[in-house]
Amino acid sequence: MNINLTLIGQAIAFAIFVWFCVKYVWPPITAAMEARQKKIADGLSAADRASLDLELAQEKASKELQKAKQEAAALIDQANKRAAQIVEASKDDARKEGEKLIEQARAEIQQERVQARDALRKEVAVLAVAGAEKILETSVDAKAHSEMLDKLAAEL
Repeated sequence: MNINLTLIGQAIAFAIFVWFCVKYVWPPITAAMEARQKKIADGLSAADRASLDLELAQEKASKELQKAKQEAAALIDQANKRAAQIVEASKDDARKEGEKLIEQARAEIQQERVQARDALRKEVAVLAVAGAEKILETSVDAKAHSEMLDKLAAEL
């Protein structure tokens, strides 16, 4: 056998093998590689979109949380103001009630003072008449006694 003929036969067999591979083996392999490449590219773009969506969602959640905190602070501030108003109103009511009670007590004291003064005047008048009777040893009648008390009250 000649080495050249063997080499040519091998070259022809190799050429047929290459043609067969290019015609029947290579297209499914390249199609599978392209499909895999496309799938990987789609996965990466989906991951990028998901990453952007996550950032947007976190940003939105942060803004919503900040807004909720501000609303809560405003509600707390409003509640504190209302509580202060209620306390002030209660203080004013209590102050007014206290002043009212003080005025009632003063009026009651004044009334008792007037009653005590009247009672004391009557007792002084009775004692004065009794003393005068002892001194004069005569009795003064009720009408004269009443006139003397009125006269004495007018002078005082």
